[in-house]
Amino acid sequence: MSSRSLRRRLAATGTVGLTAVLALTACSQGAPATQESADSGAVSEASSEMPAELVGAKVAIVQQSGQGDYFQQYLNGTRQQAEALGFELSAYDAQGDNATQATQLEQAISSGVDAIIVRHGFPDTLCPGVNDAISKGIAVIAYDVNVSECADGVIQTQQSDEIMAQLVLDRMLEDVGEGAAVGYVNVEGIAPLDRRDAVWRQFVADNGWDQLFKTGSFTSSSASDSAPMVAAAMQANPSVTAIYAPYDEFTKGTLTGLDQVSGSDDVLVYGADISNADIELMRAEGSRWVATGATDPNAIGAAVLRTLALSMAGELDAELVEFPPVLVTQEMLREDDIKNMEDLRAAVSELNLSQVSTADWMSVVSF
Repeated sequence: MSSRSLRRRLAATGTVGLTAVLALTACSQGAPATQESADSGAVSEASSEMPAELVGAKVAIVQQSGQGDYFQQYLNGTRQQAEALGFELSAYDAQGDNATQATQLEQAISSGVDAIIVRHGFPDTLCPGVNDAISKGIAVIAYDVNVSECADGVIQTQQSDEIMAQLVLDRMLEDVGEGAAVGYVNVEGIAPLDRRDAVWRQFVADNGWDQLFKTGSFTSSSASDSAPMVAAAMQANPSVTAIYAPYDEFTKGTLTGLDQVSGSDDVLVYGADISNADIELMRAEGSRWVATGATDPNAIGAAVLRTLALSMAGELDAELVEFPPVLVTQEMLREDDIKNMEDLRAAVSELNLSQVSTADWMSVVSF
């Protein structure tokens, strides 16, 4: 099926449619540019007492960036799970600056926390601080940054990024076929994006896709910064029929960039991640966004904190914990009248991670 006929088919299917102590310290120099209303999770109470050494634990989350829907939801899940466990949580946001993240990691260590979550970033800038934390007896867990390669004793957590890319690119292949002219919006050096990139490169090679451009900018404003880059790339390569943008801020930037290019209405877009804002964009009349690979970042934020708690209690028997994604398509959102994350969770039970990293002494937040 041609991209033009597929777009017509997609467009025709729908229209726009506290009992515990929690200290959340604002350690960034500004609030995120956009903020979704926070989802509230359901709490299943613990059936036994928490290990004494964990009661009132102080935890810091050191984020490379807190900007964008995905990261805001992730922190929301972390915050609610911390509250359910009675942990004191401090959040640091480097706003995309790697040197700042390294400095904030040092600040977290000096603050006297019991444990640290390192979320995204680069091993080169984080490993000195991570090793310092471990030497001081501070538990460290990493999400989507491979610090375990340079720091022993770190628990690694991540989405199953290879599966996420495979799900979306299988759909892209089904839609555009072999030999298609394609575009790519991504950057190098970000662990989850690198894992998705490996799958992309294999798909390009196996299916004879002609990648006419690669562009994108990973910043504290990735969507708005990438949009003009996509517009310029499309103007230079008007034969592109589909674009893979494997991070939802890149996907949103791609949509905005295409809106600036006449004759691009039939270009298909394939992304990653999901949020209320993403669902609205996918459902919109005439939307180019066909499919996305996704987990629930609220659920992941909560599950990573539970994994950390298990590790602190000496009850974790794994060094790597992965969270499986699902494929979300424009058709399913429209046909099942899925308007937001709450609707999506009800329709796709696989997004629920409440059985991951649990113990009878834990109060568990589920979304």
